[in-house]
Amino acid sequence: MPGTPPGTLAGTPPETLADPQPDQATVHPVQAPPLPVTLNAAAAAPVAAIARTERDIVALGIIFAAIILFVGTGSSVLTGLARHLLFGETNVDSLLTNALLLNIALIVFGWRRYTDLLQEVAARRDAEAAALRLADTDPLTGLLNRRSFDVTLIRLAADVAARGGSLALMLIDLDRFKRANDSHGHGVGDAVLVETARRTAAMLPADAVLARLGGDEFAALVPFSRGADGMAQTERLAARIGHAIALPIQCGEHTVGVTASIGAVCAPITTDQTLAEATDTLLHRADVAMYQAKKGGRSQHCWFDPAMEADMLARNRLEQAIRAGLKNGEFRPYYEKQVDLASGAITGFEMLARWNSPTLGVVGPDVFVPVAEEIGVMPDLSEHLIRAALIDARDWAPHLTLAINISPVQLRDPWFAQRLLKLLVEARFPAGRLDIEITEVSLRENLPMVRSLVTSLRNQGIRISLDDFGHGASSLAHLRTLPFDRIKIDRNFIAGLGQSRDSAAVVEAIAAIGRGMDLPITAEGVETPEILAELRKLGALQGQGYLYGQPLSAQALYQELAGCSLLAQPVPTATVPPASPATDSRTA
Repeated sequence: MPGTPPGTLAGTPPETLADPQPDQATVHPVQAPPLPVTLNAAAAAPVAAIARTERDIVALGIIFAAIILFVGTGSSVLTGLARHLLFGETNVDSLLTNALLLNIALIVFGWRRYTDLLQEVAARRDAEAAALRLADTDPLTGLLNRRSFDVTLIRLAADVAARGGSLALMLIDLDRFKRANDSHGHGVGDAVLVETARRTAAMLPADAVLARLGGDEFAALVPFSRGADGMAQTERLAARIGHAIALPIQCGEHTVGVTASIGAVCAPITTDQTLAEATDTLLHRADVAMYQAKKGGRSQHCWFDPAMEADMLARNRLEQAIRAGLKNGEFRPYYEKQVDLASGAITGFEMLARWNSPTLGVVGPDVFVPVAEEIGVMPDLSEHLIRAALIDARDWAPHLTLAINISPVQLRDPWFAQRLLKLLVEARFPAGRLDIEITEVSLRENLPMVRSLVTSLRNQGIRISLDDFGHGASSLAHLRTLPFDRIKIDRNFIAGLGQSRDSAAVVEAIAAIGRGMDLPITAEGVETPEILAELRKLGALQGQGYLYGQPLSAQALYQELAGCSLLAQPVPTATVPPASPATDSRTA
């Protein structure tokens, strides 16, 4: 396509993109200058109307009439006036003289009115153009906004269809941008968006169109002529854009790293569909491909495949079902026993989330928790489960504890400690019986905030456990910097006991660390008698796993505790036996 379409960021032609890129760019959190945008006919109509009024008929008529009168009377009056002043001849006609002076005043007045009107019209035209430009562009990056992008997409599709070419669309979504924005502030986040726009534009050919659709999502349109290999060129462009965005960005004292998930589609625009249908199909397929890129691990580009659409539809149904299930109270806490391995006595329970779906049955957290975190309902879901668990645990014997896992999403909430304390007060549950479990993954994301949270909770009497110990790379450092009350050994090490010497050595070393630091140890995944026998050799440990039974619903657990006199008001006729290993130990 000849020329540069309106609203584009003119970039480097693809043939010259092999030049090495800098390792990082230093940017400042300032607003990028807006790019020029050509207005469409409807938008330009007000400006044209203003331009037509530049020649004020009234002002021009006054000037024209005054000049005619001046020419008609000026020669005789000025001649007589000059002869009277120079030679004293004849008397001056006062009426004609006054008419001449009036003509001169009218000429001056008309010209002044005309110039003032020109300035006013110019100012109004500039203001109108600026307003239209703001309506069509993103004020931060200067790119097209969503509204003008939709118009440009249809225009380019029509042009491509007329020439028999193809049109490529790439949807670009930044990965981990929200984390960087929340950590460093909106000024740094804005600078990252501006730099992302600049780098992406530099990778695009001169006839491409780049737009910011909103938030951290961008869209690039690239038209191709008949006979061009659009898919191969789009593949190279997507790879280069992803590489350019992934380079570190230096914003003042902060170094920010973001990547991009890119969904790509390239197709000819035919007459089989209307332009609106063709463009809607392009957008839908690019969106599906971008979703697949994020699902596949982010920081990559994916092409649309029809199989992706079925996967995305299933995901959408799952999201809707989770929202409806949260509203209908389908998510309930289940409880797994925590046992003293030496005596077999029950010491407490860990709450596990389960979804009692009317269509899917009982669904585990590995299915719905990642989706709930992505769609933003995890805080509400977790609060609902914690509230229910605190009410359930209120009926247990006073020595039984309740352990609750906290997700990384919750730990990013600066008000989480206050919300949790409020739930404790509402349920009238003692803080000393609550054990909060934090994974090492959460510590890597925001250690200062986690330290503040842990300190606040421990000051209220809540105990804090380090979950999945040994799974991360900084386990010992975390034990030194945070005041944990318990260590929970990762189940992957426990599963190898009795089979792997390495697993036995790791578990034994962790047990020794616990004894040295006076930290109690809990082993997760106790599922066979052999594992139990190996753990008992390591000293006084607690454990949990399917060897002691499957997780129970609140009602089933209440009945079991009632039979064991482990309720707050024990049943007089029941005995209190230790928790014996279950016969059906490994059912799912």
